[in-house]
Amino acid sequence: MKILIIRHGEPDYVHDTLTKKGWQEAELLAKRLAKLDINNFYVSPLGRAKDTASLTLQKLGREAEICDWLQEFTPRIHRPDHEGTSCVWDWLPEDWTTHPQFFDAERWYDDPIMKAGHVKESYLEVTNQFTELLKKHGYVRKKKVYTVINGNHDTIVLFCHFGLECVLLSYLLNVSPMILWHGFVAAPTSVTTICSEERRKGIATFRISAFGDISHLYAGQEQPSFMARYCECYGDKTLH
Repeated sequence: MKILIIRHGEPDYVHDTLTKKGWQEAELLAKRLAKLDINNFYVSPLGRAKDTASLTLQKLGREAEICDWLQEFTPRIHRPDHEGTSCVWDWLPEDWTTHPQFFDAERWYDDPIMKAGHVKESYLEVTNQFTELLKKHGYVRKKKVYTVINGNHDTIVLFCHFGLECVLLSYLLNVSPMILWHGFVAAPTSVTTICSEERRKGIATFRISAFGDISHLYAGQEQPSFMARYCECYGDKTLH
C-alpha cells in the first residue's frame, strides 16, 4: 500500500485557514492528486488542513474522514533557553543535541523535560491511533514490523501538519522524531510518499520513496512558501 502524508498549504494561523498563496498551493495540489487512484482520505480537524483538502475533495467528488489525532502535535515543554513554554519540536539545535537520548528511538521521551510535558503520553496516543488505521488497511504492527493480513496496492492520503507528520514517520521508521523535526523540512502542500515492502511473505515494513515533494508547485510556476524554514543566515531579518 501507499501512504501519502500531506502538509497543509501556507497557513493563516490567526484564523486557522490558508493565505491567498496557500489556496493557490492547494489548487495545484488538487490537480496533482486528481490524477491518482486514491482509496481513502483522512484529514486533521484543524481548519488549515481541512481547507487544503477541500479543493481536492471537491475536484474528485469525494469525502474525507476527520481524525482528531491528525491535528498538529503540540505538547508544551519548558525549553532551557526560553521563558514560558514552547512546542516540543521548537528547540535550538545547540541545546537539544547535547542530550544523547534524544537520538534514541526508545528513550527520547524519557528526558526530564519531555516527561514534564507529558510528551510520551501524547506520542503514544497518536501512534496507537495510527496503528489502528494501518490495521484497518491490512497491516498489523508487531514490534517494529507489520504482519500482513491483507496485502494490497491501496493508496491513502493524510492531510495534516509537519510536526504530526514527523511523529508518524518516526513510528514507521523506528527512529526518534527529534531527528525528523530538526533535520527535515516539509514545505506547505508537500507530499511525502511511503510504500509498504513485503520482502518476506506476511511481513512488511514501510519505506519513504519521496519526502516533502513539491513538484506540483514548480509545475504551476508557484514558488514554495518559506513558512517551513528558519533563515539561512542570522542577518536575514525579513525571514528570521
